[in-house]
Amino acid sequence: MPDIDIQISVEDEGWPSEDSLFTLTDKVISAAAAYLQAQEKQPFPAQPSELSLVFTGDAAIREINAEWRGQDKPTNVLSFPAFPVLPGKMPGPMLGDIVIARETVEREAIDLDKPFDEHLTHLLVHGFLHLFGYDHIETDEAETMESLETRILATLGLSDPYAGQDPIV
Repeated sequence: MPDIDIQISVEDEGWPSEDSLFTLTDKVISAAAAYLQAQEKQPFPAQPSELSLVFTGDAAIREINAEWRGQDKPTNVLSFPAFPVLPGKMPGPMLGDIVIARETVEREAIDLDKPFDEHLTHLLVHGFLHLFGYDHIETDEAETMESLETRILATLGLSDPYAGQDPIV
């Protein structure tokens, strides 16, 4: 299984404890990395890869989203690959950063009638796949990425988050 050094920063009140977040993220990221390596033949560096996770709120992610994506609004998750990588190609030793906004995740979980941790798990997998070059701009890319998300979530005992929906575009 790929060795990933996960660094966590909690920058907003209301998140579970850092220990709880680490336990959840370690489980989710390990499952996603193992799936990519075994099923998708994703290569990983021989040395541990580094991953930064920032758990923040809507105000902070809104600023980041406006600066980096030109969208002046909060969003659920943003991913910033440390190095450009295409799906199936070797990433650098630093995978990148995933930033998640608590209030948006909470609202979406309620709207989707899902437990907070399940929705957070989905967003961690989604953000992680972005670090490996997966995207959902075009319909075929969205279908590939969503299929991977669904299969990885199934290894964690979670149902298809896209059941009955069109692919994200």
